[in-house]
Amino acid sequence: MNLRIFQVDAFTGRLFGGNPVAVCPLDEWLDDSLLQSIALENNLSETAFFVQQGDGFKLRWFTPAIEVSLCGHATLASAHVLWNHLGSTEEVLRFETPSGPVSVHRQDGLLALDFPVLPAVAFAAPPELLEGLGKAPQQVLRARESPDSFNLLAVYASEEEVRSLRPDFRRLAELEHHGIIATAKASDGSPVDFVSRYFCPAFGIDEDPVTGSIHCTLTPFWAERLGKAQLRARQISARTGELRCQLHGQRVRIAGQAVTYLEGVIQVQ
Repeated sequence: MNLRIFQVDAFTGRLFGGNPVAVCPLDEWLDDSLLQSIALENNLSETAFFVQQGDGFKLRWFTPAIEVSLCGHATLASAHVLWNHLGSTEEVLRFETPSGPVSVHRQDGLLALDFPVLPAVAFAAPPELLEGLGKAPQQVLRARESPDSFNLLAVYASEEEVRSLRPDFRRLAELEHHGIIATAKASDGSPVDFVSRYFCPAFGIDEDPVTGSIHCTLTPFWAERLGKAQLRARQISARTGELRCQLHGQRVRIAGQAVTYLEGVIQVQ
């Protein structure tokens, strides 16, 4: 059995930037164990699989270790593949996902996701978080990402503090079912409003290069703090990614670019 595979750099307009993700279109669903094995073999932060379903698609996402309930960059990459390689002509692509319906549309030369708001609430910082990050944040909050997983939001005073973090990933991995978002207001003179990094060793990824789904939490947080509904964001990993975010009621619109790195075939015996 041969399966098509695309590798796409998401939330960037250049190769070797953004977040690399594998996208595998399927005619029908395969065993979950095979999907997980493909994701592990790809060894990227996410592998997206989709199957056509009515006038839309059923979409699932796997890290090398687990299936996740929400993923922005892999949704963006899936839409990019459908529009640029698989001949889709719809103005809006609709996906049914473990987190419910999401959609992608074209917006001013960008691909724009429509995702749910995932608000954060105050939370007492566990010792594993403070020791794992190595520098205490000003504030810690927690946001539910799925019924059995959460993100912790660590808010710092400056962009430089976020950039200089050197986490102890083994210590952070002890925070089971948790990813860790580190964020701060962007430095004065920056073209973006806020910055972030995302650490998720408990999910099989030490640092995710660019993460659309965390902006479901970051957008309402910074919209309230900065008093604006439209924001520019930068994830300051080594690869770096750029996102445009808009708070729209209980939904978040997250827009960015994507470029194809490779197209190939997986040979599954």
